[in-house]
Amino acid sequence: MNLSLLESGGSALVISQFTLYGDVRRGRRPAFDRAAPAADAAKLYEEYVRSLRDLGVPVETGVFQAHMEVELVNDGPVTILLDSDKDF
Repeated sequence: MNLSLLESGGSALVISQFTLYGDVRRGRRPAFDRAAPAADAAKLYEEYVRSLRDLGVPVETGVFQAHMEVELVNDGPVTILLDSDKDF
C-alpha cells in the first residue's frame, strides 16, 4: 500500500467517465454543469494518458465519450475518496 504504481510494476486502465462529476446535492437527478466541456475534457484525458505512458506505466484506454461496459475487481484493503474542495 506504500508503493507507487511504478514501484509496484502496476498498469493503468484509463477510461473517461463524466458521470463521476455528477453533483446530486440538490436532489435525485445529477447535475453536470460543473463538468468540463467535451473538447476540454478530451484534451485532459489524452494528457493524463500521455503523462502515464511517459513515466513508463503500461496503459490501456477506453474510447472517449463512448458507451462502454467495464468490469472491475477492487483488489485492495481500502478505498479512499479524494475531494480537494471538501464538498461532501
